[in-house]
Amino acid sequence: MQIPIDVTLGLPRVTMIGQLHVYVENHQGILSFTPERVHLRLTDGELIVVGQNIIIKAILPEELILEGTIDEIKHV
Repeated sequence: MQIPIDVTLGLPRVTMIGQLHVYVENHQGILSFTPERVHLRLTDGELIVVGQNIIIKAILPEELILEGTIDEIKHV
């Protein structure tokens, strides 16, 4: 059985569905949150999600689902 490399290395996986949902796996925590901007810590940097009316739909230790109008996602 082959395990994907992102799972074995703990790399983040970001899945975006249209402009409405963002699913982030393997995040290391929320650095800041506003309805216009979510700033997450990753193992290899940080992820910034920019948009309007962003809410945290679900949060687990290593998974996060954001909902709202997503305009931009940046890895820094």
